Amino acid sequence: MAEEKPIVGVILGSKSDLPNMQPCFDMLKELNIPYELELASAHRKPLVVQKWATTAVDRGIRVIIAAAGKAAHLGGVVASYTPDPVICVPMKTSDLGGMDSLLSMVQMPSGVPVACVAINGAKNAALLALQILGTGDDARRKQMADYKAKMAEE
Repeated sequence: MAEEKPIVGVILGSKSDLPNMQPCFDMLKELNIPYELELASAHRKPLVVQKWATTAVDRGIRVIIAAAGKAAHLGGVVASYTPDPVICVPMKTSDLGGMDSLLSMVQMPSGVPVACVAINGAKNAALLALQILGTGDDARRKQMADYKAKMAEE
């Protein structure tokens, strides 16, 4: 069976973010949401980020999840290049515990909106992606309703 075309794009500013983002990948897999992964820093590989973001829609990406730490400009840079919704995941840092990342992400200028989950909120990023996808897909909306119903039983 052929692998489904990704509809969620996940971009990380650093390979060191992979362990903290594992709950996102696990949840996307559990929800059967096909995704792609890119590793590219907004500061170290800006042209890679630009190309990845500007071609996301053409690749079928409907929602983007961007995780980064410290200055954490990745989500905002990606959002400046795509009409897709961008969910930011601020990574915990050794300097300020992730507050630096969080504040960098939520202080976007007018006209460049992003959504932002909690510091290291990888699982919620996947669930928010599901909710966004569900606005135009009744099956995905039912998936979220079923997930919430299951949580209520636990």
